[in-house]
Amino acid sequence: MASKLFIDSDVVIDFFTDREPHANPASELFDLNERGEVKLYLSAVSLNNIYYIVRRYLGHKKTLEVIEDLVIMTEIIGTTRKEIVQALKNNFKDFKDSIQYSSALTIDGIEAIITRNIKDYKNSEIAVMTPLNYLKMKEENDM
Repeated sequence: MASKLFIDSDVVIDFFTDREPHANPASELFDLNERGEVKLYLSAVSLNNIYYIVRRYLGHKKTLEVIEDLVIMTEIIGTTRKEIVQALKNNFKDFKDSIQYSSALTIDGIEAIITRNIKDYKNSEIAVMTPLNYLKMKEENDM
């Protein structure tokens, strides 16, 4: 069974904008997803942030194509009142990350949250890793 990973918007932005030095690990995660080794989950709330930032690199039309690709490549999860109420109680410094975390909690069997901002998830009960750390751990476990 594929590992279930919640990806933060920074990982998606790295992948689609080829931001160095983070693009390669992000790309490897999307490759694993394509091969069915992992299943990537993304919050619907992230799509606004992804659009806003990626548009600066790729323009409006190309960014809409990116969003369309994301909808196909990932499992988009919603954010409801329940997740917002939970986010208010999480004791996270960054409210956006608290919403992301609350959304990730709804995924049955979630293995990890993948982000470059690990410090923002210090109160997480779910494992939190950078893309690079996740890939290293996966490689060690596959040996």
